[in-house]
Amino acid sequence: MKLSSYRKKLGRIIFLSLLIALMLAGCGDGKADPSADEPGNANTDVSQTEFEVMGGMSALSPGYANNVVLNKLMEETGVKITWNTLSDSVAEQVNIRIAGGDLPDAFMGVGFSNFDLARYGRDGTFIDLTPYLTPETMPNLAKILDENPDIRAAITMNDGKIYGLPSAERMGTKGIGKEEDYSIFTIPQFSMINKAWLDDLNLEVPTTLDELHDVLIAFKENDMSAKYYGNEPGSTIPLSIGTDQWCWGQNIFYAGFGFTNWPNDVINDLILTPEGKVEFVSVSDNYRAALAYFHEWFKEGLFDVEMFSQDHTQLMAKTSQGYVGVSTWWYIEELMAEYSKDYVFLPVLDGPDGTHNVTVRTGGGTSSGQLSITNAAKSPANLLKFYDRWYEPEIVMQLQYGPIDVFFTGKDENGVWLSITEEESREKFGKSAGELKNEMEVSGPKLILSDYYKTTFKMEDRAIERLEDLYNFWMPYVDNPITYPIDVVFTEDELDTIDRFKTDFENTVAENEGLWLRDGAPTDDEWETYKIMLIDNCGMDKLLAVYQAAYDRYISVQNEAKAE
Repeated sequence: MKLSSYRKKLGRIIFLSLLIALMLAGCGDGKADPSADEPGNANTDVSQTEFEVMGGMSALSPGYANNVVLNKLMEETGVKITWNTLSDSVAEQVNIRIAGGDLPDAFMGVGFSNFDLARYGRDGTFIDLTPYLTPETMPNLAKILDENPDIRAAITMNDGKIYGLPSAERMGTKGIGKEEDYSIFTIPQFSMINKAWLDDLNLEVPTTLDELHDVLIAFKENDMSAKYYGNEPGSTIPLSIGTDQWCWGQNIFYAGFGFTNWPNDVINDLILTPEGKVEFVSVSDNYRAALAYFHEWFKEGLFDVEMFSQDHTQLMAKTSQGYVGVSTWWYIEELMAEYSKDYVFLPVLDGPDGTHNVTVRTGGGTSSGQLSITNAAKSPANLLKFYDRWYEPEIVMQLQYGPIDVFFTGKDENGVWLSITEEESREKFGKSAGELKNEMEVSGPKLILSDYYKTTFKMEDRAIERLEDLYNFWMPYVDNPITYPIDVVFTEDELDTIDRFKTDFENTVAENEGLWLRDGAPTDDEWETYKIMLIDNCGMDKLLAVYQAAYDRYISVQNEAKAE
């Protein structure tokens, strides 16, 4: 999956502190002989077998010195590693080492951003790993990169070099045996409706927005929460959601107007056309039409009046008491609690013109900030051969969760490893399975591909259920699964532009969207003023240029990799 919030926060701290340190310290100290490596060539020295690796680890981890998986890998690859790992003050200690020029041979589990990687690569602190990503030095990773050019694109900096090994947890439909691999995040909002109420009113499950509108009116007029569940009179909320929330927003209903502007990790409202052009739906005529259409629903009392202010706990308090007819979430059971048996998924609904379009969302991105080799390493190839073993499915399984015979207790009839149950973990180790995982997990360059869940170890049942729902029920409504990738690489200037304009752009769009949904669609003059403001004050054109340029480079790297 995505990096933990701890690592994201850590990355931001490290970036700020190291930026100051770099201005003070200048370039790296060149501890390794700079003549040993010519640009684009691998260092052929193989004399070094003992290395120091520095980085972060889980607060529950006892350290890596006695880790059975790591020790076995070191024995098999002929290297010895001194682990200098910390669970706190990592940013401070990394800063001290880089600023003082006292570099370890590698940094692991730090979570450097692409900005950090490019900067340290440019000044020589981190070496270019591209010459080592070969079948001779790193056969496992080389094979993965050949078969997944998008991963290579995600770790290639704008100078064409690679300064960190890839890390990602890809959970997709290949993990449940499907041919196409759709990320579990592809459609974040699943809409659901109270089928018991429909049956009571002798109504069918809606297939269009207009039909849903009429059903919501029927729910309200018949006060179905009171009528069917015996709740207090007037307690019925026809449709309750949040506004622009990740899995519980209104965005899935916009599909009837040709888009679903999901909140995302790139920039809200950005879409990618089948022709590879980036656009903002928030200035389109369809977007304006959607706001006008759904304002009528709000005016008629079909939307929850608290949709603009409630948090997910307030929503769940309502759904768990049988007040709500329609809502959105990942799972019916999680949202509707004891009433879940009465709900079914809504299909993606056609709009007033009889069409729909779901803009799919990108999955968890690929990071390259979890393992970088510094210029202190005399024999980087030896160290990289050790890390190449991390890209074997059964090895990464154990590094992510725990060793065989500890976290993984046996195989099923298909030869797929099964993890320890909650009851087994508490009985054997006196702690939950989650706590056990946190103790055993090794931070670093772990790449879990979707099909590992099919061939190597079983994913949790709820994830299987969601992926089945995604593939079988929701994806048939998607005409084109193209999406803007979360892990494109930006230049420093592009990051400056994003930092300058992104927040203002998103806030301006969101504020006006809420205003127009509540009070009425914009007039012609208001609409033109809004578009001009997005360009002049919020840098919309500059943002589009940045996201287009970054995407074009990403595709270029992919195409080059495919051509090789």
